[in-house]
Amino acid sequence: MPDIAYVNGRFGPLADAVVNIEDRGFQFGDGVYEVIRTYHGQPFSVGPHLARLERSAEALQLSTGHTGDQWTSLIHEGLRLSRFPETKIYLQITRGQAPRDHPFPIDLTPTTVLTFREFHPLEASVRNVGVQAVTIDDIRWGRCDIKSVNLLANVMARQRAKEAGAFEAILIREALVTEGSVSNVVVVRNGAIQTAPEGHRILSGVTRAIVLELAKKEGIPVSETFVTRQELLAASEVFLTGTTVEVLPVVRIDGHVIGTGSPGALSQLLARRWDALIG
Repeated sequence: MPDIAYVNGRFGPLADAVVNIEDRGFQFGDGVYEVIRTYHGQPFSVGPHLARLERSAEALQLSTGHTGDQWTSLIHEGLRLSRFPETKIYLQITRGQAPRDHPFPIDLTPTTVLTFREFHPLEASVRNVGVQAVTIDDIRWGRCDIKSVNLLANVMARQRAKEAGAFEAILIREALVTEGSVSNVVVVRNGAIQTAPEGHRILSGVTRAIVLELAKKEGIPVSETFVTRQELLAASEVFLTGTTVEVLPVVRIDGHVIGTGSPGALSQLLARRWDALIG
C-alpha cells in the first residue's frame, strides 16, 4: 500500500501531494506539527498530542482550522486507507499561501497536511544494548516549547551525531543539558531520575510526561531540574524518551562510558512498564 497524504481536504498517494510554492511553511517555516504513532494499529495518546498542537498554534497566532474530533476522524480515515501494520502519522499546519513578505495577513486559510507512512520500531537488540550520543551546543531559538517546523538546528545536530556514529545529539545551553535533537533526556543520579523542567527551553514530550508518571508510580523520586554536562557524564544511567524511541538507554556519551556501559536497572524497569502500558 502506498504512503498516504491528506492535503487541504483530500486524501491521496503521498507521491502526488503538493502545496503551493508561496506557502508560508515553505517560504518561512511558518507552521507547527505533531507526530503520532500507532500501537497494534491504533493511534497512541492522541489527546495530548492534539493539545500540544493547539498550544503551539496559539503561540504563533495560527488557526488549526480543526477541532480535536475532526483531527481524530482524519487520523482514523488515513489509517483505514493506508492499512499499515504500524503507522507514523505527521500532522502539519502552516499559515497558508500568501505573497512572500515577513508580516502575515490575518485572513489566510491554513494549509493542513497529514501523512501516513509505515512505521518500523527500533529493533529490540538496540534497546537491549543501548545507544551512543554526543553533546553539542544548543543553538535553537528561544521558544523550544513550540513544536515548530523550524528544525534546521535540530537537523544539523542530528547530522553531527550521525557523522560521529552516534544515535542522538544531546543539546547543551549555558552549561546545562536541555534535551536531545529528537528526544527528551533523562538522567539517573543517586537512585532518582532528573530531567530538564518544562518551559521555553525544551519541547515537553508526551512520552516524557507518561514516563515520569510511571516512575512516580514505582516510587522513584523525580526531579524536574537541569543537570550540567559534567553531571550527565557522571550519571549512573541516561536514557531518552520520545514517540519513536520510547524509553531508550544511552550507554556512551562523547566516548565516555555511562554507568556500567550497559542499560541500567531503572531504565530497564521503566522500559518494561512502558511495554506493559502499550500492551
